[in-house]
Amino acid sequence: MAIEQTSVGLRITVSLPYSDAVEKTVAALKTEGFGVLTTIDVKQTMREKLGEEYRPYIILGACNPPLAHRALSTTPEVGLLLPCNVVVYEAEGGCVVSAMDPTSAMQMVSHPELEAVAKEVRAKLERVLQQVAG
Repeated sequence: MAIEQTSVGLRITVSLPYSDAVEKTVAALKTEGFGVLTTIDVKQTMREKLGEEYRPYIILGACNPPLAHRALSTTPEVGLLLPCNVVVYEAEGGCVVSAMDPTSAMQMVSHPELEAVAKEVRAKLERVLQQVAG
């Protein structure tokens, strides 16, 4: 399955139930050295805060500590672009798993070391998506 480039990230669609897609995504992140620092259940939040129903949708704030350390050591303000968000949501026929594209995000900060870190992170996130699709 090919990874699709979107205007803000990288995306795949899988024919998995939502809970399986979330579980597989978290496991794949772990194999690439990412921990999940934050989990936002958008469906639950929309219901609680707005009384609105929304599709199953989760935002995972993923962090790879060694790469985050390198980026933050280069430019402390890069923390505004961290952690790497990965979303999983229910769609027709399965689920979409999408990850931010760090190379696009880091273009806001012109620094060669950050470009190198962003490329490493992107490669890892691409492997995460491939594992989920696999």
